Amino acid sequence: MRIAELTPFYRSTVGFDRMLDLLGQDSRPAEPEDNFPPYDIERIGDDRYRITMALAGFAPDELSVIAEPNLLRAEGQKSDDEGDRNFLHRGIARRGFRRQFDLADFVKVASASYENGLLSIELERELPEAMKPKRIEITTGAARPRAESERRPERRLESVGAS
Repeated sequence: MRIAELTPFYRSTVGFDRMLDLLGQDSRPAEPEDNFPPYDIERIGDDRYRITMALAGFAPDELSVIAEPNLLRAEGQKSDDEGDRNFLHRGIARRGFRRQFDLADFVKVASASYENGLLSIELERELPEAMKPKRIEITTGAARPRAESERRPERRLESVGAS
């Protein structure tokens, strides 16, 4: 298991791997509320990622996941159904949250699931066919097509002196 401690900029972006290798500075200041809810971002394949958020105490109907172009937003709002409970200590977070993740081009939300207090959001990068690398066939010299400028005009031989 590898764990890399990254700046908050790194933690809120998905699919920008090459760009983040080149950057060493955080582009935005950290906010105190940026640490709730806690979450992990995991690469699960060449073009697949998983964001897992710890949301103990939330019901599935209190959560929403919204995908926009280049942006993923997860939100939660607790309902006030405490009744007449008398707490001596209240350490379980019950506040609402709104967490945004910047997504690289062509990164799409594949699915979202909620189990045992963990919200898992699967992401996948899908490059359009026109942008995928293409293997170019290499031909030998005899089969090489000539460019227009390389082609010689055909000359017809006419018989001289034939009348």
